[in-house]
Amino acid sequence: MELIWSLFSLVCRFASVAYLQQIWWFEVDGEVEFPFPAGTYSMFFRLQLGRASKRFGRRVCNTEHVHGWDKKPAQFQLWTSDGQHASSQCILNETGKWIEYHIGDFVVDNANASTKIKFSMTQIDCTHTKGGLTLDSACYSPQIAEALAMHSELQLSQEAGPLLVVLEPDASVLTF
Repeated sequence: MELIWSLFSLVCRFASVAYLQQIWWFEVDGEVEFPFPAGTYSMFFRLQLGRASKRFGRRVCNTEHVHGWDKKPAQFQLWTSDGQHASSQCILNETGKWIEYHIGDFVVDNANASTKIKFSMTQIDCTHTKGGLTLDSACYSPQIAEALAMHSELQLSQEAGPLLVVLEPDASVLTF
């Protein structure tokens, strides 16, 4: 069987996303090195079971080719350059919507040094094929309670509506 990934454009975090049509052995690995500010972070894969598209200006999701993800759990793992390791697993069974699957958490103590994060998602069970998965991105974020504690001088109004937190690229500014 031939390994088939296709890239297509969609309104997502990036100009294109990766769509897996069908495979026996699934493995996605990534690595990032960044001078994170001290704190606790969570890392996620943003996935969708199904192929998203637009039809008549509306977002639709074709789930026709989704198969095999409900047989065995997907394994999520991360490792840091200072020896931390986190792992989780999950059966992927929700079709048609973007979901951020939690890989794990890590702690940065030394804000003056770069931290290297290696992360992966695997589903290695060659008894069946799997397919119909769209991969948008891997992302990390500071844990919200800790991010707010770092900026305790901010007064938030209950009438202000939902809270939106954006970590700026220099990693020292929170935007609300």
